[in-house]
Amino acid sequence: MLGMKPIILFACVACCLASVANEPYTPSREEVARAYQRASEITRARNTVLNSTLTPNWIGGGSAFWYKKQLSGGRHEYVRVNSETGGKSPLFDHAKMAESLTKAFSTNIDATRLPLDEMRVATDEKTLTVTRESQNWLVNLETYECTRTSSESQGQQQQGGRSGHSPDGKLRYELRDGKIQVFEIGATTPKFETTLADYASASWAPNSRHIAAFRVIPGDRKQVFLITSSPQSGGRATFVARDYDLPGDKLDTYETIVIDAQSGSETKSDLEPFWTGGRPWASPPRAQWRGSENRFLLQFTERGYQAVRIVAVDLESAKATTLIDERSSTFVDTTALIRRDLTRTNETIWRSERDGFGRLYLHDLQTGALKNVITPAGWVVRSIENIDEGSRTITFSANNTRQDQDPYFIHFFHVDFDGKNLVRLTDSNGQHRVNFSPNRKRIVTTWSRVDSPPVHELRDAETGKLISIVDEADTTAWAGFGIRLPEVFVAKGRDGATDIWGIVCRPRDFDPEKKYPIIENIYAGPHDSFVPKTFSPVMRMQELAELGFIVVQIDGMGTRNRGKKFHDICWQNIADAGFPDRILWMKALAEKYSYIDIERVGLYGTSAGGQNAAGALLFHPEFYKVAVSSCGCHDNRMDKFWWNEQWMGYPVGKHYEEQSNITNASKLRGKLLLIVGEVDTNVPPESTIRFVDALVKANRDFDFLLIPNAGHTDGGAYGESRRRDYFVRHLHGAEPPDRNANPTRG
Repeated sequence: MLGMKPIILFACVACCLASVANEPYTPSREEVARAYQRASEITRARNTVLNSTLTPNWIGGGSAFWYKKQLSGGRHEYVRVNSETGGKSPLFDHAKMAESLTKAFSTNIDATRLPLDEMRVATDEKTLTVTRESQNWLVNLETYECTRTSSESQGQQQQGGRSGHSPDGKLRYELRDGKIQVFEIGATTPKFETTLADYASASWAPNSRHIAAFRVIPGDRKQVFLITSSPQSGGRATFVARDYDLPGDKLDTYETIVIDAQSGSETKSDLEPFWTGGRPWASPPRAQWRGSENRFLLQFTERGYQAVRIVAVDLESAKATTLIDERSSTFVDTTALIRRDLTRTNETIWRSERDGFGRLYLHDLQTGALKNVITPAGWVVRSIENIDEGSRTITFSANNTRQDQDPYFIHFFHVDFDGKNLVRLTDSNGQHRVNFSPNRKRIVTTWSRVDSPPVHELRDAETGKLISIVDEADTTAWAGFGIRLPEVFVAKGRDGATDIWGIVCRPRDFDPEKKYPIIENIYAGPHDSFVPKTFSPVMRMQELAELGFIVVQIDGMGTRNRGKKFHDICWQNIADAGFPDRILWMKALAEKYSYIDIERVGLYGTSAGGQNAAGALLFHPEFYKVAVSSCGCHDNRMDKFWWNEQWMGYPVGKHYEEQSNITNASKLRGKLLLIVGEVDTNVPPESTIRFVDALVKANRDFDFLLIPNAGHTDGGAYGESRRRDYFVRHLHGAEPPDRNANPTRG
């Protein structure tokens, strides 16, 4: 790559070694102490990579942009890039700018450390505005004269009537004590009040006659409780109760009503009461209006997550007509839904996995009829970046688009609404993110891999043609730390055919003649994929590896972004966690590299990963020997309903109990450390504490760390120390440093 700074790479020679049995690596106390020191040292490498990110600041419509380029020693400069040619030049004369700002700010300004973080360049590039201490300064880029200007307006308040006013301005409604009152403007006595009560939300139709309203049917609204044992203010412990729906609880649902503001009539829709598909604190439903249509739209998820519907409700009859009915025999992944309505043509672009992959489809929004599929088969659409209704084109991102690359790599494209004229905008072998010019003619894209630092490119937004490499990350200083780049490793999954992807981190002093324990960083939540795909100067996994471990991360079956079949493994099967794939992957790694001790395997995880880590010692103790589990959901009946019912299904069946870590506590083998924060507002801490109770009743040996005042956490710095110590003690059979030997003063 052009201008690439040198990187120290370490070739693995294990495959070339003679077939001599490696001796298990068991460090001495001195070696352990040095390993901890190395782990702390590499944290200094975090900020040593220069220009790992590049933010283009577009000038005008996008004929040029500028960016702040990092230089060694904390210095920087400002670079202008011509968007047509890719040519680069200084944005201004840095020496003259420093001289001007020194006079204006009455303090010495270094030309290589200009304080211009809040800066805007005029479209004609003749002036720039600098903001310093809430004061604006205008710099003439021809004379470099710097003058103070008046503070800019914070913007006018948004105009328009309150939401309760009708579009024609003649009526208004008020929601009082669950009833809706309709007033004529200026009147204090309502024209009428609804007979029905328990209204939660309402909105006017464009015709100023009808109101779409929703009545709440309360659910159980049960609570969970938190005790802060050690409040920062001192004194007694504090207690908090809050609404928190669990799987199987009766949820709030909403009844749809059409109110005629002229007659005062209330007409119940034939639509069954529905829930919003969100959390207990989510807002009530709101009608979706489309121009002057005599109807409104609603989108909602049916309980059980096997159907998402878009319906139209007629204002005269209140009858509901289903336009789109997205269904699955397992689950509809609501965490990946995409919908973009087209106002000009009354169409909608809808992401669906109906053929096994996340594709975009064009639907007629008047009838719901499918018009055509937009994106190619087998691709997994991740986002819609832009829609141009005039040219009827869409810009989107997707993965699984190239057979010669990691299937998780995200690339960007644009295509016509009818699926024709597909253009790939990015093609480099890595994970991409993009920034479009205001006129949509150019993009600046940054790509990298875990084993390749970032590269910033300027491309044509119509053709994807590479115009220039704008810049590249400078890894010169970083390379001096001798950190090993992670290895990307691929092995077959449980079906013998599907590729499972992961990464491998090794210590800096790695010796292929030794035999190292292996530790998996696990998170198997079905709502995404989790193995890093971009370059990072220092991973937490690398810090752990410095203690003499091979540390890996894997995306097994049941996670997202590889298609519906791959994903469906998690259906009513959270406890699977992709373990069959993970175990095969690590065995394949050990078969390739003799320095991996497949008899000494540990893992750690947080939240869903905490559930996975503990579950490994319950359901797969023949393979996993040591686990550190932080704030885990140890029973899917004891965590937020919306996440658990999405994957485990509704109603709550026997499979919830069968897969519970708590139910299976007596199966524990190996060494387990449980960590939880006492005021976790995500996963109730009693999930971990009840697991502790079950382990006690089963007479199992384990370790438990409750962190006062902590929320949903892996334990923070203290938890990280305890996690490292646990693996050193139980995988190496060595003693970690004794922190109590030299206590420090508080």
